[in-house]
Amino acid sequence: MTVDLSELARTLAGRRLLVIGDVVLDTYVRCAADGLAREAPVPVLRAERTVHHCGGAANLAANAAALGAEVEIVTACGADEAGDRLVELLREAGVGTEGVLRVPGGTTPVKRRHTVRGQLLMRVDTGDGPVAPPLDQDRWTALLAGRMASADAVVISEYGGGLLSGPLVAALAALRPVGPETLVADARDIAALGNVRPTAVTPSREEAARLLPVPDDGKGGDLQEPRRLAERVLHLSGARIAVLTLGADGAVAVERDRPAVRTYSRRLQIRSTVGAGDTFAAALALALACGADTAPALELASAAAEAVVARPETAVCTADDLAARLGATGKVIASGGLAAWQRAHDRPYRRLVFTNGCYDILHAGHVSNLSRAKELGDLLVVGVNSDDSVRRLKGPGRPLTPLDERMRILAALSCVDAVVPFRGDSPVDLLEALRPDVYVKGSDYTPETLPEWSLVTRLGGRVHLLDNVEDRSTTRLIHRIRALSGPGVPTSDEGSP
Repeated sequence: MTVDLSELARTLAGRRLLVIGDVVLDTYVRCAADGLAREAPVPVLRAERTVHHCGGAANLAANAAALGAEVEIVTACGADEAGDRLVELLREAGVGTEGVLRVPGGTTPVKRRHTVRGQLLMRVDTGDGPVAPPLDQDRWTALLAGRMASADAVVISEYGGGLLSGPLVAALAALRPVGPETLVADARDIAALGNVRPTAVTPSREEAARLLPVPDDGKGGDLQEPRRLAERVLHLSGARIAVLTLGADGAVAVERDRPAVRTYSRRLQIRSTVGAGDTFAAALALALACGADTAPALELASAAAEAVVARPETAVCTADDLAARLGATGKVIASGGLAAWQRAHDRPYRRLVFTNGCYDILHAGHVSNLSRAKELGDLLVVGVNSDDSVRRLKGPGRPLTPLDERMRILAALSCVDAVVPFRGDSPVDLLEALRPDVYVKGSDYTPETLPEWSLVTRLGGRVHLLDNVEDRSTTRLIHRIRALSGPGVPTSDEGSP
């Protein structure tokens, strides 16, 4: 069904999240440059201020709490000053810390970054190795059983710190049937969690490439193609959903027996990528726990991650930050604003892709087609039928969703660059104004049944037909809804979108 991402973001509040993983204290030493040293050609830094942030699984927990969730963390850190500071930061963030195990003799990992005017110069890591409490499977089970049973979602955040030992993994696997349906693994070694049966895994492209063997041709093969790599991650992990984060290129998700979904980063100034993966995993887990499908959950998680990379140091995305980012896309173009949009997006070297439809109930087939359309160029413009146009095409009772809502929901998709309405039954006027390089429609069309085909060709563009996603139709969805609602509601035999 159609999902309003802003409404989905509001439902995150109050969800109970259990975070299990390796914690780090992120320390930033803000410095001023004071010339070069006499003894060597290196800069002299004068430390002006030192600030501390939650890092690793602690940052993930802090982000979930900032989004409004009720969060508890199970982790281990040293019984040292850094551990004291980290526990204090977690409590200040609103994270429950009763599950934090303090290990005598262990040292809490600290990543100390030195910056000048926000520019990172170097990072110094301290901590003498993994902090792993000596617990067997039974003791881990006793610690986790009640917490997992009462959680709406669990996130495993593994940074190679040693917490995710054999006994802990065995306990997680044994408790999986009594825990929540949603379990997200943001782990370096996703293969080790196969018996835990995660709902989703979220490695970065680089982490996935390290995990998977290079194909026999020795050229890297599909490691360079995100969707195929995500499919291999899905097979390796045993998860239902494999999400590959692509940094500035967005993210791609594949799911068993469902179309792949891709998000694209909006144009923004990146100030720091530290901890963005934690933010992404926290938001994804909460969205899935709310019952969201993969596509809206991925879009929401990507928007949350974008909020933190626009800030310096290790940051969190609050509920207000997420609402602002989802609500301020600037992509909806009024009927008379197309010329101004074209001037602002002058494209001598960028390929413009155009598609159109009713999008009355946005479903997985729509999202998959829009994502694939984006891959054919640089800018994707979506034309949307007006309410009167939908009624003429689909019959009485349509649209179910008014034009302004349909446009706002489409604009929230990161693969979409602009959304523009049209009143006619055909987008001919938009095609003549935009002169797209590629016009995308479904594979059920032919040159004879698509009136716009000859126009696009005459304007110098080409028509690309996408294979339709099987069993994904707005009309079929409406029939199912009305069948559940009872008789007496008018239906239409027209197809989708």
